[in-house]
Amino acid sequence: MEADVSEMRNELQSRDGLWRRIQLECQKLYTELLKIEDYKDMQEIQIKHQSSGVQLTEQLENKNTQLLLFAESGEHQEEDLNKIRNHVYRKEQSHCFEQERMKTEISDLTEELHQKEITIATIMEKASLLERQLKMELETKHKLLTKQQLLEFRYQVIKSENTHLKEMV
Repeated sequence: MEADVSEMRNELQSRDGLWRRIQLECQKLYTELLKIEDYKDMQEIQIKHQSSGVQLTEQLENKNTQLLLFAESGEHQEEDLNKIRNHVYRKEQSHCFEQERMKTEISDLTEELHQKEITIATIMEKASLLERQLKMELETKHKLLTKQQLLEFRYQVIKSENTHLKEMV
């Protein structure tokens, strides 16, 4: 979008520069037209004596026609320039809106990520606590198992002694 906006600005500046050159050219042509009209007035006096005056009048009329066409062309270019300016403005507004939406979305996602990090930290603490409790229980059960095996071994020894004593009796 920024590339489009930049391209539109460049085109707008280019057309604006062209429009200014056209306006300067129009001013020059207008000045030239005034000079030509002064010249025409002087020539009209001489035209009475010369037949070439008809050609000069035709050239002057052609120049006037060209000047009018040139002015009309400038008006059309100004309309195009206004259309481009409006288009660039709409694009900039759309771009600003999109940036604000993205900032809000990033902010929301950052907050959500922060909450998930907090949840993960809490779960890790609970897991660590449960792991310690499990180790303690395993140690306790291992001690009890060892104790039971020792008692069972003693029982077998006593049972064996008891059997041996019964046999002796």
